Amino acid sequence: MKFKKFLKKSGEVIAAITLLFLCWTAAFFITPWFFHIFSLSSYWKQIIDSFFGFFLFGLIMYGISKIRFFQEKQSLFLRPMIDAMKNMAQGNFNIDLSSYKEEFGNRNHPFNEIVESISHMAKELGEMEQMRQEFISNVSHEIQSPLTSISGFAHALKSDHLSAAERVQYLEIIEVESMRLSKLSENLLKLTSLESDHPPFEPNPYRLDQQLRRVILSNEPQWRNKDLDLDISLDKITINADEDLMDQVWINLIHNSIKFTPDNGKISVTLLKNDFNKIEVIIKDTGIGMTKEVQMHIFERFYKADPSRNRLSGGNGLGLAIVKKIIEMHNGDIQVESTPKEGTEIKVILPFAFPSK
Repeated sequence: MKFKKFLKKSGEVIAAITLLFLCWTAAFFITPWFFHIFSLSSYWKQIIDSFFGFFLFGLIMYGISKIRFFQEKQSLFLRPMIDAMKNMAQGNFNIDLSSYKEEFGNRNHPFNEIVESISHMAKELGEMEQMRQEFISNVSHEIQSPLTSISGFAHALKSDHLSAAERVQYLEIIEVESMRLSKLSENLLKLTSLESDHPPFEPNPYRLDQQLRRVILSNEPQWRNKDLDLDISLDKITINADEDLMDQVWINLIHNSIKFTPDNGKISVTLLKNDFNKIEVIIKDTGIGMTKEVQMHIFERFYKADPSRNRLSGGNGLGLAIVKKIIEMHNGDIQVESTPKEGTEIKVILPFAFPSK
């Protein structure tokens, strides 16, 4: 099969060279009458013969391209690519041009490059469309759940047979579900803002140890209610970062550690400068932990290792996605090590750390 293609290509090259040679020969016999009128040197005669030969070659090739047989052959080459682009315009990204690409043999052939580009574009657009559909589905599900609760308990409140305690209980559930909707809306807007072309980002030097200590103290009611033992070790370090955005990072991570650590557990927060002149914030707990599979997905939007648990605790699966985005904006990295029923260690590595004087 390859040998036949080689012979076909060789024949096309030989035919083109032969045609070009014939055109130059014709030009050599046609141009003398022109040279009788104008007195030209042999150099200019050769130049004119060459250009006139190329002109005849181009004229003949243009005429060949207008022949129906060659037009159909050209259309045969281009039609699958045109159909593929029409399908993509209609939202169908399941396109396979692999068998068509083999027709051109040489990988560096221009048509092969076009086919590969179209296939790559279809794949990327298909993945984006799938992500969009999953995002819409997840948002719809997250909104529908609290709305159903609110609607159901609001309808139940119309009953005249409810006791005062039941009414208070139903109203509290409606309040909690309303707060869930508000938090979901807030996080969606926040994530959209962070992923925009011009996200809010105003880095300034500030004391990171003081920020972490403030966040830990703001969560004191939560960890005191669970009798958690906190081990805090914070070096005095100044970081150049967006303080408001980093507030969201530490609030989310520390809150998660408190939320998923059982009563009488332990949480440690460590801030230090590593050997690579970067800062590390290590948040370690003795909580419920995570499997390897869960760790692979925790930074995805709306991902919940245990949907029922997250519903009870008010999560919507966007907090860690926001955390990761903010850390990436600061050219940092976040690493997770966890063992089920033993605990989780989250390490945030950030650049631009300066020892405080």
